Amino acid sequence: MKIAIFGNNFQIEKNQQVLQLIKSLKDHGFDICIERKFCEFIKQNFNADITECEPFEGNDFETDLAISVGGDGTFLTTAACVGDKGCPILGFNTGRLGFLADVTPDVIDQALDNVIEGNYIVEQHTVLKACIKYNSELQYCYALNEVALLKHDNSSTIDIKTFVDGELLTNYTADGLVVCTPTGSTGYSLSAGGPILVPQSKSFCLTAVAPHSISIRPVVLSDDVEIMLEVKSRSGKFMLAVDGRSSSFSDKTRISLCKAPHTIGVMKVQHKFYFDTLREKLMWGGGRNN
Repeated sequence: MKIAIFGNNFQIEKNQQVLQLIKSLKDHGFDICIERKFCEFIKQNFNADITECEPFEGNDFETDLAISVGGDGTFLTTAACVGDKGCPILGFNTGRLGFLADVTPDVIDQALDNVIEGNYIVEQHTVLKACIKYNSELQYCYALNEVALLKHDNSSTIDIKTFVDGELLTNYTADGLVVCTPTGSTGYSLSAGGPILVPQSKSFCLTAVAPHSISIRPVVLSDDVEIMLEVKSRSGKFMLAVDGRSSSFSDKTRISLCKAPHTIGVMKVQHKFYFDTLREKLMWGGGRNN
C-alpha cells in the first residue's frame, strides 16, 4: 500500500511525532511519498534521513491513502489536494480540536495495524462546488467545510443577494455569509451562531456573519439545491474564503454553489459515534451540575 503524507510546515514543536509516524509506516511495510514542502520542512528541522520517501508536488500523486499530520486546517489542505482522486484521508492530530484529524500520536502503531487489517470505516463527506463567474471567465473551487463571502478591508457591511434554485431567499446585510456543509458546521458557521448538522444529513447551512438585522437567522437547505450569490460593496470588492483559502474579487463577480460530484473519504480507525465526538470536543456535560 502506498501512502501520501501531508503536514503543517510552520510549527516545529507540533511535528515532533512525524518521525515516529514515518518509522512506523516503514516498519509496517508501506511505500511512502511526502508533499514536497513538508518533506523539506522535515529535512531542515529534524535532520532526518527520508531519502526513501518520494517527494511530490501538490496534487501530483497517486496513492491508496493520504495521511494528514496536524489539525483540521491541515486536513482541509490535504482534502483540497486529494480532490476527486478517491483515496481516503486519515488524520493524525497534533492540533487542538481535531474533528477531522482524530488519531492521537500515542496510538500511531495501533492505527496502522487497523489499516493493514482492514479494521476501519471510510465516511463519505459532502463537498461544496463553487463556480466563480466574472464577465466571461469561469473559475471552479471546492470546499469540504465552507465557502464564506466576507467584507474586504473597511468597516462597512456588504449586501449579499441570495437565491435558492432561482428564487430569492433574502438580501443579507452583514459582515459576511458562510455557506457550510455538515462537516463544516462545527467550524466558522458554528462560531457565527449556526447549528450543528449531523454529517449524513444531506444539507447545507447559510449563516450570516454579524447581520445588521436581529431577525436574520441561519437557514438549513437540502444539499440538492443551487445557491446563487450577488455581492454589493462600497469598496467594490469582497473576500471569498474557501476552507480558509482567501482571495479578493470584484463585486461584479457572481458565485454559484452546489454539491460537488465527488465526496471526500474520511478514514476512521477508532470509530466513535458522532455525538461522542461532539461531547468530547465541545466539552458538553463537563460542568459540575451536568
